[in-house]
Parts: sequence; C-alpha cells; structure tokens
Amino acid sequence: MAEKGDAAMDCLDARAAALVPWMIDKGLRSSGRQDLLNTFCEKLVEMGVPLWRFHLAQRAFHPKFGGIGYNWTRSDGISHEHYERRETPREAWLRSPFYQMLEQGLERLQFDLTSNVPPQFPLLEELKARGATEYFALTLRFTDDDAPVDPNAPPEGVLTSWTTDSPEGFSAEDRALIQSLYPILGLALKSMSNRQMASDLLQTYLGRDPGQRVLSGEFQRGSSSEIDAVIGLFDLKGFTSLAGELPGPELIEMLNDYFGIAVAATQAHGGNILKFLGDGMLVMFNLGSIEKDSQAALAASAELCRNIGLRNQERLAQGLPITDWTLALHAGPILYGNIGAENRLDFTVIGPAVNQTARIAGMHRSVGQNLIFSSVVQRAISSDAHDMVSLGRYMLRGVSEPIELYTIYRPNGVISDLTPYMDEAAE
Repeated sequence: MAEKGDAAMDCLDARAAALVPWMIDKGLRSSGRQDLLNTFCEKLVEMGVPLWRFHLAQRAFHPKFGGIGYNWTRSDGISHEHYERRETPREAWLRSPFYQMLEQGLERLQFDLTSNVPPQFPLLEELKARGATEYFALTLRFTDDDAPVDPNAPPEGVLTSWTTDSPEGFSAEDRALIQSLYPILGLALKSMSNRQMASDLLQTYLGRDPGQRVLSGEFQRGSSSEIDAVIGLFDLKGFTSLAGELPGPELIEMLNDYFGIAVAATQAHGGNILKFLGDGMLVMFNLGSIEKDSQAALAASAELCRNIGLRNQERLAQGLPITDWTLALHAGPILYGNIGAENRLDFTVIGPAVNQTARIAGMHRSVGQNLIFSSVVQRAISSDAHDMVSLGRYMLRGVSEPIELYTIYRPNGVISDLTPYMDEAAE
C-alpha cells in the first residue's frame, strides 16, 4: 500500500510541477484572468481531472460592480458576469454554498451529489439534475485578518467551486492536486486583480485617459505634453439656490442624476471627464484633430441637451426638483499633465485655451443660451453639419482680441432655455 501511495504522490507532484511554472508566468505577466482560468481548467482536464464545471467569484473595486464571477464548463468554455452592488442581497446569493462558507468561516465544503442534496442549496439540486456527481468549494483570503466576515461585504480573496460528472466523482489525488495548486492560482489572480483594481480606480477618479496615462507611468510632477483639444465647461444653473433649499441626500441624488447624463453623453462621443467642480465638470475631447474634436463635442452637446430635457420632464412628473444647464466649448493648444506638490498631484489641463473657456462660460447669462462655443470650434465644423448661429463678437476679460461666439439653432427647441420648465417647477 505504501508503494501505491507513493506512486500516487509522484503523479500528483508531476502534474503540479507541470502547471506551477506556467501559472507563475501568467501571474507575473498580468495576462487576463479569463484567459488564465480557461486555460487552467483545460489543462486540468488534459491531465485527467474529470472537471465538468468550475466557478470563481472575486470582489471588485468598482463603483458599480461589487464582484465578478467566472464560469467554465467543459462544453462551453469560459464566461464571466459582473455583480452589481445592491442594498438587498440576491436570494440566490443568500442560498448559495459560498454564502454559508463565508458566514461560518469555512475554508472547504464538499457534497456527494449522488446522494441527498441539502435542500438549502438550490444550486446543488440544479447541478445534480444536469448530471453532476460531486461538488466541492474552496475559499482563499488575500488578507491576514482573522476577524469574522460579513458575507455581503467579503474581504479580498477568491471563492471557487469544482464540479465533476464522473460516476466516481473526484479522486483523492484530483482533490489534492487542485488544493495544492489553489494558492498559486490565488497568487496569480491577486496579481492580475490588483492591476485591474488600480486601472478601475484610477479611471473612476481621474478619468479614462488620465487614468491610463498614470497607470502607464506618467506620474512625475511637471511631466506634461502639449496637445490640441476641445475643452468644455459644463455647469448646472441655479444649483447654489437649490443647495440651500433641498435636504442633503436629495441634493446629492439630483446632482448624480444630471452628472450621469452629462458623463454618458461626453464619453459616448469619445470625450474625457477631467474633473468635477462642485456642480460642474471640466471635459476634454482629444480625438486626433480639432475637426474630430469639435464634431464630437457638438454631437455630445446635442445628446446631453436632449437627454436632460427628457429627464427633466420625467422628474417633473415624479414631483422631483429640476434645474437647467450650460456648456461652453473652446479649442486650442493646452498643456496636459501632472501639476501639484510632491505628495499630491493632479492630472489636469492648463493654458490660455482653458482660461478662455472659463471666460466664455461666464457669457451664458449675457447671451441667453445654454450652449455657446467659440469661432475656433465653429470653423472646425462643416457648415452643413449644424445650423450654427453667431451670437456676436465680445471682448473677454484677459483676452486681447475680440472672440466671436456661436450657438446651435434648432427649431424643435433641442438647444433652448428651460425657463418654462423651471417656472412650472416653482409653481
């Protein structure tokens, strides 16, 4: 018996030895988690492990998604899904083996699906009905904190389940192989998820393009590049007075509602959100030429106006407060990069074009238009793309020469003042 056991361990060691260097290489190179897991499962099957289904759940550091799940089957390969953050947990999560493991602090859970399946786990009944014979799950935490875990807010780590349809189930050697490889798999996943986490957080807080630049190594104070781009200043009208009238949570909800529309329209046309400025935001369009930038900026403006108008009608119907908006656009050379102190930097834009955009934004009340843009933007747009109307030439503070301002005329009122709506809301 000892010789047979030794032979089994030699086989285990040989299989593990073949996979460990490959897993380490994948982790060091930070290739995609989906590719790693798909190939890992395929390699296990090639080595004789009767794996039929594999599932992995991992926490996500993302404002919208609380976690990500990967599902592999022998017939369909790998797929993934994001789990949106919810105030109330899903019933399927509350009745899952993973939830019980986190709640009870279990590192391993195993079920023989050929016998009676615990009724509290509908997933196991489903897997059994599909021909599965054995299910076991493993947890792996990436922290050394032994404090009790809240299953609805788990710490960093991974949860995995391994299912087979083999009549004999997994062999002891198969389970031992998987468990011996599990820490290496976790280390590779931690390496990849850390980079993804950094990317998600940087893009969320700095913007898509600045976040990518910082992650690629552009974080030295003073480092910058000169680019030609369209700069936009979006602002909500009358928000200061609303801030004194509305309760805090209602004010934040309203601000997020309008920002959500403005951000979606900007990003849909290739623009970047550089920063939020109280009840406004600074945006940039840098698509390769002033012509492309200007076309994208005006297309985004039209979409923004249309969607805010529709949302204001919905908010009125729901008895919610509404407000109006302004947007100023200008184009020119800007310095784009890191500015600040040694231990606190901001990736932003500076230069005369940025200052002039701010001066143009101060003209909304004088010209009575939501959208105004400079002649630099106007000249970059083909004459038949929009019905552009001159608002006149103005001397702006700090600008040596007069600048002509424009808006877009739309007979259906897409670009127009929302004073009638504001009056209705006041009543």
